[in-house]
Amino acid sequence: MGLFTSINIAATGMSAERLRTDVISDNIANASTTRTQEGGAFKKSTVVLAPVADSNPQWRNPYLPGALDNGAGKGVKVLEIKKDTEMGRLVYDPSHPHAIKSGPNQGYVEYPNVNIVEEMVNLISASRAYEANATVINGAKDMFSAALQIGQ
Repeated sequence: MGLFTSINIAATGMSAERLRTDVISDNIANASTTRTQEGGAFKKSTVVLAPVADSNPQWRNPYLPGALDNGAGKGVKVLEIKKDTEMGRLVYDPSHPHAIKSGPNQGYVEYPNVNIVEEMVNLISASRAYEANATVINGAKDMFSAALQIGQ
């Protein structure tokens, strides 16, 4: 592992959590949007993350069986921002301009499938993960500084 590996890993986590925060904020902001440019009610988005694994690791964890240990990672990456396809809640309001005009749901308005409480919990989780990664970076800086003081 290189000198700045821990900072690089934490930086990928901070970047991913910032994107998660942006997507969650977008979901909350559009929690009442009944019509989008694409048509239909707003559908919530979710960020899908995956580890960035080292294809040729030099370090192995001595506490994990070989089948479970693929070496030290290199951080996290965003695979995709996935739109939820689940239908939103239906509210009967035939006077609403976006009410369904025909079919079995006639007179109903589809509202976004965004649960504000769930999104707030996700927002707190993303914020705490961001803070944890920032703490890792600050800890690494402190260790590097202490190592330089020892070397003087």
